[in-house]
Amino acid sequence: MNAPPNLPPAPMGRERLVVIGNGMAGCRAVEEILARDPARYAITIFGAEPRVNYNRIMLSPVLAGEKTFDDIVINTAQWYADNAITLISGDPVVSIDRAAQTVISKAGHVEPYDRLLIATGSDPFIIPVPGKDLAGVVTFRDLDDVDKMLAAAETGGSAVVIGGGLLGLEAAHGLCLRGMATTVIHLMPTLMERQLDEAAGWLLKTELERRGQTILTGADTAEILGADGKVTGVRLKDGREIAADIVVMAVGIRPATALAREAGLEVERGILVDDHMLTSDPAIMAVGECVQHRGICYGLVAPLWDMCRVLADAAVGAPGAGYAGSVTSTKLKVSGIDLFSAGDFSGGEGCEDIVMRDAARGAYKRVIVKDNKLVGAVLYGDTADGSWYFDLLKREEDISAIREALIFGQAFASGGGALADPNAAVAALSDDAEICGCNGVTKGTVLATINAGACSLDAVRSQCKASASCGSCTGLVESLLSLALGDEVKSGPKTMCKCTTFSHDDVRRQIVEKELKAIPAVMQALTWKTPDGCASCRPALNYYLLCAWPGEYVDDQKSRFVNERLHANIQKDGTYSVVPRMWGGVTTPDELRAIADAADKYQARLVKVTGGQRIDLFGIKKEDLPGIWADLNAAGMVSGHAYGKSLRTVKTCVGSEWCRFGTQDSTGLGIKTERMTWGSWMPHKFKIAVSGCPRNCAEATIKDFGVICVDSGYELHVGGNGGIHLRGTDLLSKVTTEQEALDVCAAFIQLYREQAWYLERTAPWIERVGLDSVKAQLFDDPDAVARLAARFHYSQQFMQDDPWARRAAGEDAELHQHLAEFRPFPTLNITEAAQ
Repeated sequence: MNAPPNLPPAPMGRERLVVIGNGMAGCRAVEEILARDPARYAITIFGAEPRVNYNRIMLSPVLAGEKTFDDIVINTAQWYADNAITLISGDPVVSIDRAAQTVISKAGHVEPYDRLLIATGSDPFIIPVPGKDLAGVVTFRDLDDVDKMLAAAETGGSAVVIGGGLLGLEAAHGLCLRGMATTVIHLMPTLMERQLDEAAGWLLKTELERRGQTILTGADTAEILGADGKVTGVRLKDGREIAADIVVMAVGIRPATALAREAGLEVERGILVDDHMLTSDPAIMAVGECVQHRGICYGLVAPLWDMCRVLADAAVGAPGAGYAGSVTSTKLKVSGIDLFSAGDFSGGEGCEDIVMRDAARGAYKRVIVKDNKLVGAVLYGDTADGSWYFDLLKREEDISAIREALIFGQAFASGGGALADPNAAVAALSDDAEICGCNGVTKGTVLATINAGACSLDAVRSQCKASASCGSCTGLVESLLSLALGDEVKSGPKTMCKCTTFSHDDVRRQIVEKELKAIPAVMQALTWKTPDGCASCRPALNYYLLCAWPGEYVDDQKSRFVNERLHANIQKDGTYSVVPRMWGGVTTPDELRAIADAADKYQARLVKVTGGQRIDLFGIKKEDLPGIWADLNAAGMVSGHAYGKSLRTVKTCVGSEWCRFGTQDSTGLGIKTERMTWGSWMPHKFKIAVSGCPRNCAEATIKDFGVICVDSGYELHVGGNGGIHLRGTDLLSKVTTEQEALDVCAAFIQLYREQAWYLERTAPWIERVGLDSVKAQLFDDPDAVARLAARFHYSQQFMQDDPWARRAAGEDAELHQHLAEFRPFPTLNITEAAQ
């Protein structure tokens, strides 16, 4: 297409492609175009959010605390630079001038185009009830929404989620995990009624209620209540009122069509497109949730990927058969519960239902057959056969020969029974069977990736993105690897990061064997791919060297996270929280006075008792950190290391000295344990507790190391975790004296320090290596505990110095450097930045 006369020629003779929307559909379409003809277009992408492209499907794990934003980024800044793409982020397009073939952004930027791609996605639907504009009413569509929910959850309280669809239930799950009392209000009688039948919806509701959520179905919102401009609750039409500190609207989405409509494009419910994703203007394409194709607007990921492939063909001048619509399936993991739905499960005339319920396993299956063809399926609790059912449904295969075994899954239907080779089920899938719904990757694509040289799960993930998002298809990808490569599959430990081909264990071993005592020395000896490493490997290398060479290796502050560098916890408003150590949770009037004086002097906005039996001072300015450290030091208090990958606290009960049930001096042992272990850097945070009797008031059985005092001595427990993934401890051993308990504690910590991967808590470490292995290394050799404990105590000679004292004395210049990472993310032209 020729540019209008008033426009300058496109750079390097390329056509100008402008993309409105930096989300999943817009960037996927660009990826597909680049894969076909990387030299065809000079590309500019406008994004409304001030961020690079990320996976919106994975916002729920971010809310739940299972992932960070960096974990869900799809296209990094480097991707835009590598492909000479100009990203204009945080500046949405506000109008399209079709006659001049330009777009105008909110900031006044005018960008010419030869081809325009609209990928504006969808807008959340806000139910028009009184109070909808109150502060505290949020949606769940982007990272800003997640940040608002996280801010509300920090103070606890109650949350109401309006909408019992997928997004609503994921929002409720995350808020519940964050400690909020959560109520879901759903208008329809069945949760997720578009994906689940009544029976599966009831099972889901029952399980969510068992996990602590309140689920109200058949409930209609009349009004959102508020006071002083802030939400306080929700009133239903039947008169019930539910208190709320935050209300999440998750009742649905609608295509974002305002920009296209104002530009004069044909719009109904969505932007009208033909089979090649062209709008009513041949210079303008559209893709994603904003479009309407053959009367249908799609809100799931898989159809969007189909559209992007067709659009890319047309954009490079090689249009194929075009897009004919998609048969959709939904494979979900709501609150850790597996669900699968495909096709039409409403039934009706001529349809037959085949149902299986297994109460003991919490499994429910229902398949719907019509004219000897599978037309719908609903699976709850056991979704292993979801891909097979979906393949049968898409291919409209005659299932009469396997009808009797259909409900029992592919293994039975193929004649193999329960013990059939699980890989055979994957082998029987067609090449166009969808393996990864999050990224729209088929079996054929995965096999092509493997045949091109991807010999491990990580390699497949990096090259075609299968299993790179939610991970629910990991088993399928591993089966395809096994089928294609047999014994040649590269398995084993994951590499530390993309900078190296070495695993954590390999790196730790090489550091000792080759006597590597500096980060550059490790990178040089192990042929690091990037000269300076990255944010993943540098902190890990710093810890491994610190652990391997105590007294010789000098801690590299630049390789630590900000909280560890500044020895205080940064808060969302840029201030810090300061936590002094209280040995075993015991304090004195003088210490309390010092804390109160510091709180007054440095204007702490919140003084809070923590779950670890300490006091946390919030709202401290960065420039006041040396002063508050000095004042607390003067009162004899040291850092509580509440910010570090280190010992956090030793929690105690009052034990035999005060409690009538106490069997031993748990407080005294807890203080001795904390004074022995404080300051020690670890692979991850480490918590200890000592309970004076089996009533376990100090909650020792959910700590990394726990002591239960009994009449005959001490039971020692390890590997507990009280966080998102609750894990009770395993019994390690029983000892009779305090000194034995202290020795085993020191030995266990040193074994963990020397063998665990960086950022691996004791719970996953023990599950990975096995409790029997830990016990064998500690107790099979009668001298092992003494040797490990001696190494720990030697290391502590160099670690038990108070970082607050050094920083208060001005010995750490790092504190006084300006930290650019605290600035807001700017609008960025990636191409210019790369140059």
